[in-house]
Amino acid sequence: MATEAAPPFVIGHKVSFSKTISADDIRKTAEASGDTNPLHLDDAYAAKTRFKQRIAHGVLTSGVISAALGVNLPGPNYTTIFLSQSLQFQRPVAVGDTLTANLEVTAVDRRRLTLKTDCLNQNGETVATGTADVLLDPYPRE
Repeated sequence: MATEAAPPFVIGHKVSFSKTISADDIRKTAEASGDTNPLHLDDAYAAKTRFKQRIAHGVLTSGVISAALGVNLPGPNYTTIFLSQSLQFQRPVAVGDTLTANLEVTAVDRRRLTLKTDCLNQNGETVATGTADVLLDPYPRE
């Protein structure tokens, strides 16, 4: 029985993904998740909070990181399975902010990777930092 070769990832491998957060993204997240906190959905309510405006759900920031993992990380013939994530939010994300997730491989164990994850806004300010563990799964063979 042949053993499967590990995918070609090394410590220091980097990927990025960017997305502009729209009011529609926030509305759809509220609908999909059930999180209808008025801080996300009600301009008048949000204006009275410490943020002075509506802010995006944290899961949208996490989703930009997930997109970098699922769209830009897999090597040829692999798909990425998200195993775990640690995330510390540093600043809020507003409607119209463009987030860029920057990921860097910090450990490789065959098909399992650990990555440093940073998410920045369009001004280069860190909105979230953390780590992620993923499994690179081979595409099904035909």
